[in-house]
Amino acid sequence: MGAEASGLLTYRGAVYPRDCDHIGHVNVATYGAKFDEANWVFFCEIGLTPSYLRGERHGMAGVQQNIAYKQELFAGDVIEIRTQVLDVADKRLRFRHEMRSIESATVVAVSEITAVHLDKQGHKACALPEAVRRSAKALLADER
Repeated sequence: MGAEASGLLTYRGAVYPRDCDHIGHVNVATYGAKFDEANWVFFCEIGLTPSYLRGERHGMAGVQQNIAYKQELFAGDVIEIRTQVLDVADKRLRFRHEMRSIESATVVAVSEITAVHLDKQGHKACALPEAVRRSAKALLADER
């Protein structure tokens, strides 16, 4: 298959006909959904577990997402998403998901996301737990 991609593996799956639009290409909603699934795996890997996020106190919110569509996907294609951390701040994470065709190792789409850690009761951003910041910093793109 192709060269080894870098980053944390956060999604592997297949494209189904239901994921495609009227002309047979994967639709933008599907790209968004697959990147969203990668978000939750990434969060769990750095300590923002489902239990933590379901709690009453803290959550995460995306405040910016930019998606670049590089190559079309079709039903039957198999893909993976790898995630790299771009920046870790006190209350914010910026990370990049790279979606590749497993067969060709070609990058088919890239999503860059900025997310903030929330105080659910105060309805405002708050500091990420120190352990989460350490885990995220260990995945910084330029340090791998």
